[in-house]
Amino acid sequence: MNLLLVEDDALLASTLRDALIDSGHQVQYLGDGDAAYATLQNGHHFQLILLDLNLPGRTGLEVLEVLRQHDRDTPVLILTARAAIEDRVKGLDLGADDYLAKPFSLEELEARIRALLRRSGSTTQLNIGSLGFDSLAQRFTLNAEPLALPPREQRLLAYLMRHAGQPVDKATLVEQAFGDDDAVGDNAIEVYIHRLRKRLAGHDISLRTVRGLGYVLETS
Repeated sequence: MNLLLVEDDALLASTLRDALIDSGHQVQYLGDGDAAYATLQNGHHFQLILLDLNLPGRTGLEVLEVLRQHDRDTPVLILTARAAIEDRVKGLDLGADDYLAKPFSLEELEARIRALLRRSGSTTQLNIGSLGFDSLAQRFTLNAEPLALPPREQRLLAYLMRHAGQPVDKATLVEQAFGDDDAVGDNAIEVYIHRLRKRLAGHDISLRTVRGLGYVLETS
C-alpha cells in the first residue's frame, strides 16, 4: 500500500515510517500542513492518509477539508494528541474515517490501517507474472505456491515488486528497503539479489542488472 504520513513530530514520524515500511507499505512523509495541502489539493496516488491535526502552517482539518472537496473515498486516519472531543468530531464530520489518540501502540495503528483498507476495498495483492505478494498478510507466492523468504529478502523483493519494470540502484534499495538496518550495505544487496535470482530461476520472472542503473524485476 502507498501511504501518506503527515506528522510534524520528526521522531514520531520516523518511528511510524520505519514500522509501516517493515509491514510492507510504501510511505511518503510530510512534516507540515502547507506541504500536505499542496500535495492533496488536486489529484494524488495514495491509498490511505495518516493525518495529524496539530500541524505547522495549515491545520490538519484544513488539509482534510481540501482533500474531501475532490476525493471522498481515500481513507483518512486522524492522529491527534488533542483531548478536545470537538476536534475529533469536526474531523469525522469533514470526512475522516477514523481517529487514533496519541500515545498509541504500533500494533493498534497497524490494525486500524488494515481495517480501513479492507473497508475501502483497496487491493492488497500485487502480481508480477507468476509472482504474487499480499502486503497485509506479508506472504509471497510463486506459481500459486507459498514462497518462503527470510525477512531481509522479503523486504527487498517487496520493494522491487512495487517498482517492477523500473531499474532501482543499490543506494535506493539500502535506503528505502532497509533504512533502519545498519547491517545492510551494497555488498549485502548483491548477496540478496543473487539469492532471489536463484529462487526465481526457471519461472517467468527475471531480476536483471542494468549497467549503471541498478536492478529491475520484470517478466521474462
